Formats: sequence, C-alpha cells, structure tokens
Amino acid sequence: MKTKLPLLFAALMLLGAWTQESTDIKKADWIIGTWENKTPKGSLYETWRKINDHEYRGKSYILQGKDTVVFETIQLVQEGPNLFYIPTVKDQNNNQPVHFIAKTSSATQLIFENRQHDFPQVITYTKTGTDALTAEISGTKNGQERRQSFPMKRIK
Repeated sequence: MKTKLPLLFAALMLLGAWTQESTDIKKADWIIGTWENKTPKGSLYETWRKINDHEYRGKSYILQGKDTVVFETIQLVQEGPNLFYIPTVKDQNNNQPVHFIAKTSSATQLIFENRQHDFPQVITYTKTGTDALTAEISGTKNGQERRQSFPMKRIK
C-alpha cells in the first residue's frame, strides 16, 4: 500500500496539470464568432474560430468593394500552462509572428502582454455584453503612453 500511495499521488498531480493546461483557452470561448467595428471610414471585422482544444485562429480584415483585405492573422494558443496571443501583421515585424503572453484570462477579459514589442505592448479584449466586446491596444510609443479602443458587435 505504501508504494501505491506515492504513485497514486503522482498520477493525480499529472492529471491536475494536464487539465489545467486547457483551462485558460476555454475561458476565451466567448471570443469565437465574427465581430464588427463600424467607423466613419468603413467597417473593420475580426473573425475567430476554434481549431481544437489548444488553438483558436482569428483574422482582422476590411472589405473594399467585393474584396476582403486581411491585414492580420492571429493564433490564440495554449502551450502548457501558458496562453499566447500570436498576431502576424501584414508589413510589420518583417511579416513574422509576435508572441504576447496572457496575464489575465477570464469569462469576460483577456489581457496579453509583450513589454519587448515596440507597440502595442498590451492587447486587451473585454466582453462588454452578450454580443459586444472592446478590443484595445496600449503601451508606449515614441516615449508617450498610447491607447486605442475598438468597440465591436457580434454579427455571426
């Protein structure tokens, strides 16, 4: 019995760690769908879909006539206990992905941070209603604090 107890304890610890891995990304289910931000210059869209239990993919785009112009693709990836927001923005960062790590992941807010990035250093999504959210980018640019908000409504 003495030898089985440590094995049982170790198995329970591993099971607990394994189930913890996917906890953060599941809290982000509310982001799945198509979101619209209407501006005087036109509409900005962001679409999110679930790939599997460890990855969601998004894209930001605008419609120009009948053309969809994608300017950012995003991965939301659970890697062990860490949740990453990984955007690839057209014509920025040599078209390479940038990793932001989750600082907050809840049923109403996602906050990602990368203090080494030029701008933004913080990306926040806040659920403001059943079919509403605000995406926000913030940080320091040219020595000044900046913040830009994008209120969005779910359209699908």
